[in-house]
Amino acid sequence: MLTIESHRGVARRTACTLCLCLSFTVSLPVSATTREISLQDAVRLAVDQAPMLDARRAGVTAAQQDAARAGALPDPMLTVGIDNLPVTGSDAFNTGADFMTMKKIGLRQEIPARAKRDARQRLATRQVDEAVAQSEAERLDVRRSAADAWTQLWTAQQQLLGLQRLRQQAALVVSLAKARLAGGDGSAGDALASKAALLELDSRIEAARADSQSAQAGLARWIGDADVDATTDAVGFNELPVSEAGLLARIDRLAPLLTASAQLETAAAAVDVARAERHPDWSVGASYGQREHGRDDMLTFEIGVGLPLFTRDRQDRGVAAREADYQAALASREDRHRQEVARVRADIARWQGLKRQIALYRDSLLPLAHDRSQATLAAYRAGGALQPWLDSRRDDLDAQLVYAQQLGALAQAWIALAYLLPMEKQP
Repeated sequence: MLTIESHRGVARRTACTLCLCLSFTVSLPVSATTREISLQDAVRLAVDQAPMLDARRAGVTAAQQDAARAGALPDPMLTVGIDNLPVTGSDAFNTGADFMTMKKIGLRQEIPARAKRDARQRLATRQVDEAVAQSEAERLDVRRSAADAWTQLWTAQQQLLGLQRLRQQAALVVSLAKARLAGGDGSAGDALASKAALLELDSRIEAARADSQSAQAGLARWIGDADVDATTDAVGFNELPVSEAGLLARIDRLAPLLTASAQLETAAAAVDVARAERHPDWSVGASYGQREHGRDDMLTFEIGVGLPLFTRDRQDRGVAAREADYQAALASREDRHRQEVARVRADIARWQGLKRQIALYRDSLLPLAHDRSQATLAAYRAGGALQPWLDSRRDDLDAQLVYAQQLGALAQAWIALAYLLPMEKQP
């Protein structure tokens, strides 16, 4: 028959074996097929594979092709007809009855005013610039979105790892509670309470694992691969690649302002096109007329000129409309500029505040919660009550979850600032 001491020895050996098994299990990767991907690689793959960037590049090509023909003359017009054909009397529709009747073939060329063609060329060039700006803004959005998806996966993994580390202690307490119950100096209530605490933690671990898988799917939207894990190496979320002053000095290079500035230039070019409508267009034409019964053939040459006589009700109104569009674009750009300045300053304040909070948790709150949990565990192993450990475990768990959430918030705040500008070297 086993004694109380032998029961306790068995319990200690069982607890140690369980801890070793749990430690080995936690260290295993989630899937043998998953591979780690860094933040930089995820962003690079997203930029290489994003369909919207292909669409924007096609838009730039289309705008360039339109610009290449914007200042060209219209196609010439071929004219064919009959002049002075009788339509009444006995000679109606007889092409040879009247000496003035002749068959005619000719060419006509419309020549828009040079000012109009130059203005249209400038407008087309501005539209190319706008397409390029939209493409660059889309690239910035893709980079930032992919980086944000990566940080969501990284955050979920950090939360999962933190919960798995806590599980080792919870499993040890379950083993100790069972051993004490078997030895006669424990209670069934303590054994059930420790088991419930372990099950609650397992439930949180499964939820965190589901969040990690969901984040993997979100990252796959950008890189095309769902079987990836974020690298566990420190990314350096405490330092920005560009200072606050540098961000504010280059605010016009942000994606929303790139497109707003390009649209403003397009609106200004449209005003020039409307003003050029006041200039008259020209046309030239020549035709050759053939007459019947040996009569002499005829050559006709003509020049036409437009008469913009009613500019007050036509061209002037067009100019006024385009100038109103320009003023609207100008005001929109100024409003967007203010929005972006406020957003950058708010994001910097948020990022700096999160750094201070994380430092407080890392240097004080987490060690305090851990030490308290270890102290209550030691007291329980020495024969104390279980409830103090349950309370400290709950506080330790909450602290770990809040810390993981703050890490994720810091990463997202850093992404919002580090991936604002184009052509900047990212850490």
